[in-house]
Amino acid sequence: MSNDFGSPSGDGSAHVPGYGAPQQPYGQQYQQPQQYQQPQGGPSYGYPPPGYGAPQAPPGSGKIKPGVGWIVGVWLLFVLSVIVGIGGFAGGIFGAVKDSAPTSSFGPGETVNVKLDPADKPAIYVSATKGTNFQCELKGDPGTVRLQQPTVAQEVTVDGVRWNLGLRVGVDKAGEYPLTCTTDNAEAKFGVGRELAAGGIVGGVLALIGVPTVGFLLAVVVTIVVLVKRSGARKRQAAAAAGQWGQPGPYGG
Repeated sequence: MSNDFGSPSGDGSAHVPGYGAPQQPYGQQYQQPQQYQQPQGGPSYGYPPPGYGAPQAPPGSGKIKPGVGWIVGVWLLFVLSVIVGIGGFAGGIFGAVKDSAPTSSFGPGETVNVKLDPADKPAIYVSATKGTNFQCELKGDPGTVRLQQPTVAQEVTVDGVRWNLGLRVGVDKAGEYPLTCTTDNAEAKFGVGRELAAGGIVGGVLALIGVPTVGFLLAVVVTIVVLVKRSGARKRQAAAAAGQWGQPGPYGG
């Protein structure tokens, strides 16, 4: 009995088209595994990404303080103190000379009334182009006025006139006294001034020595302080730079 249900008659190897699900070939077909590609921009795991853990660029050097200008400025101040000291010395000497020189003069044989004060340490000066012998007479109460030879030679020049200390004058009280001086040198002239004040000379010397000394010590102290502070700043900066260069990256390394 023939039955159309199933395979048709004929070659038993024939298959009914469309019947059932398509069959796979026998066995598993080998396929080349697909190579994994890392997404663009994503981190790579297991290896430090570029730039992580690598030495960074050195930080900005920064300005080291205090600046060298402090040293330059303080040594300029020292130079200025030297100039001030020389000026003070010259000013003190010039002032002392000017105060001691006579402000007026009189000729040989003339009698003039001069104001004398023991506090001023008055003195008689002579101006002559050559060595001159002279005599002076100061009138006053006996024992109240004295004329004495100077213990040291003293010469002052003011306005081009050279004055030599001739006699020291001693009075007991301030007042006006008649004074007469005589000499064989008709070209000589006389004047009353003061003995060269030691205070002015001492003040000038102190200015010459003291002011530059203070300026020098100040310059040395400021220089040492600035150099020490700058050295410490350099060390701190170097330590900060070394710390930034040696930091490891977040992904190992």
